[in-house]
Amino acid sequence: MSDENARSVPRWPVVVVGAGPSGLIAAITLAGMGVRCLVVDRRRSPSQLPRATVLSLHTMELLRRWGLQERVLAGGHDVEWLMSISPTLREASSGSTVEVGYPTSEQSALISPCRPANVPQDHFETVLLEHLRTLPAAEVRLGVELEDLSRIRFGSRVVLRTIDDGTVRDETARYVLGADGAHSAVRRAIGIGMPTSGGQHESISAVLNAPLWDLVGRHRYGIYLVEQQNGYGTFLPAGPPDRWVYGFGWDPGREALSDYSPDRLAGLVRAAAGDPGIAIRIGRVGAFSFVGGMADRFGDGRVFLLGDAAHRVTPRGGTGLNTAVADGFNLGWKLGWVISGWAAESLLDSYETERRPVAEHNLARSLDPVGSRRPAGDEVQVDLGPRLPHRWLPAAVPNSETGSRTSTLDVLTNGVTVLATDPDAASAGVSAAHRAGVSAPVTVRRVDVITARALGADATGSVVLRPDGAVLTALSKLSVTVSPPSGLGRASI
Repeated sequence: MSDENARSVPRWPVVVVGAGPSGLIAAITLAGMGVRCLVVDRRRSPSQLPRATVLSLHTMELLRRWGLQERVLAGGHDVEWLMSISPTLREASSGSTVEVGYPTSEQSALISPCRPANVPQDHFETVLLEHLRTLPAAEVRLGVELEDLSRIRFGSRVVLRTIDDGTVRDETARYVLGADGAHSAVRRAIGIGMPTSGGQHESISAVLNAPLWDLVGRHRYGIYLVEQQNGYGTFLPAGPPDRWVYGFGWDPGREALSDYSPDRLAGLVRAAAGDPGIAIRIGRVGAFSFVGGMADRFGDGRVFLLGDAAHRVTPRGGTGLNTAVADGFNLGWKLGWVISGWAAESLLDSYETERRPVAEHNLARSLDPVGSRRPAGDEVQVDLGPRLPHRWLPAAVPNSETGSRTSTLDVLTNGVTVLATDPDAASAGVSAAHRAGVSAPVTVRRVDVITARALGADATGSVVLRPDGAVLTALSKLSVTVSPPSGLGRASI
């Protein structure tokens, strides 16, 4: 290699700007495939705020895949994902419940080896970051921000500044992932706009500690809506033992955030809880607008946007974090295939093709004033996408990651997975994978005829799958069409 070409080869295959959910998931996916990546974030440590509190089925299935499910669940609560509606929290037992777009435990058991979880985002991110740091292919630098981004022959020049001492360092990357939030510096650097909706609703939220579980007893849900004389308030469980978030609407044109002292907020919480004597410790208090937006496009050349940098949703529906997670995995495995030489770079075009419709759906839901109240059957297909159905495999097939029963989802690999009924079916599946235009490693798993039929096996008796569990087709014909997982509608609530 000539000196000129050597200087042109980027040092890093991938630089990820932002260590939130989308960036961490993308980096874990890449590093798990042996692809070297650098992750930077201007924060010196993960956020200490609970922020999002729901992890969807798809997110939990990824965690199960990486053996992280139990570690994540340890930082949350065991709840049913329904919304309780009552005059006060104490009266939850006599109130009503409505669906919030996530399946209950009973519904989940029909379509997944997992169920949605109530886990605060700060704990979730901490587990992901700790796991990423164990992967040899990844390097993480916190307290480092993007100062400049420019194109070079084979990728991008990334100028990074250490916040503490101002040290500036140049890095080069074949691909750059902008996972740096709603005010993305990467998005600005590549000149992509993000029109926004403007403020749809103004809200104050307070993180607090109080023994509120004692008031609801066995009626443990992911959301509690209380109907007060002065308007609605919302309680969200946000981590053990007794951390909660209480949110309510306000008019910033008539009041200032400083008007809400800890004593005043404690009084509001006690009234909404229905217990005037309950002990409450108020933590961080913040005000925010419900704003939505969609980037004009999800990338430019070898620079991609994901998570809030690509689409900004309001808290309604709880889809923001989970959409970001799905972005990270979708782009992560595709970049892994391309960088490993398993697929042509044109595969990356399917990232926006597949993810934008989902983001548009979730943005519209988040802007709907009743967007949190959706039937699970209408929303779970958006979350899970076109992945193969979950079926339990015979007990003779152990799951080395979880030590539990093995789901069809557990046998997916980072390459191509072929599920086949016999050797002839396996050969046909391998041939189909090659015809699809990929050279990724192929793993063949034997399944019985009944299971194969339930999974939609073709006439040869095989199913050929991508890492995300979608059926592998020619790369130029990747589909975003999804169907409701069978059986969900039969679950009782």
